[in-house]
Amino acid sequence: MMIRVFLVWVLFSTAASAQVVVFASASLKEPVDRIAAEFPDVSVSYASSGTLARQVAQGAPADVILLAHIDWMNYLRDGGFVQAETVVDFASNSLVMIGPSGGADVALTQPAIADALGQGRIATGLTSAVPAGIYAKEALIHLGLWDAFADHLAEADNVRAALALVARGQAPIGIVYATDARVTDAVKIIAMFPTDSHAPIRYTGALTAQGDEIATAFLNQVTGTQGQMIFAEAGFLPPVTR
Repeated sequence: MMIRVFLVWVLFSTAASAQVVVFASASLKEPVDRIAAEFPDVSVSYASSGTLARQVAQGAPADVILLAHIDWMNYLRDGGFVQAETVVDFASNSLVMIGPSGGADVALTQPAIADALGQGRIATGLTSAVPAGIYAKEALIHLGLWDAFADHLAEADNVRAALALVARGQAPIGIVYATDARVTDAVKIIAMFPTDSHAPIRYTGALTAQGDEIATAFLNQVTGTQGQMIFAEAGFLPPVTR
């Protein structure tokens, strides 16, 4: 009888302490941390959107996923790894070039970028998987700069790792989101990429196949008035409408 009571207590305790796990793009850390602080039963893991999407597809125990590129969300939706009816846009962003805090602005031309780059490399996310890197490649191609600089990239596992390379002086320039440049005084925006030089930067969220009521409440907070105010205060733009 005592063993049975103990087992029931363990099961109850496990259920009572169960957490909702949120997977979120690395660029979302500051606002999502603020929102998660309002939910004591929520924990958040940050990484690149591609890494997170592949982990969910492989069975990682996430309840909510927040991504920075629509292609990765479509991959999850098409595979049945998220609840399709819950997919929602909740923010957007701008793509920028950054340099050290004391650096000069740079024109988005081959001579100007080459001069700023010197013998260094351009830090950005993996151009085959990390959204910031995908957008960066699109922008460089659009501006006719890809062939000149494709072999001069330092491709990082996520956008915050690319930001850190510039902040630590390990790369002279980088391509990240405008919101990333706000999180450290060690870098400054030295150029803004035209919005038509790359696909719209769409942040989309969804419940995974196992998402429950608490997960739904968290996602609703992200898309609701208070959550949207938090994203705006962090420098994010409103959701893309096209």
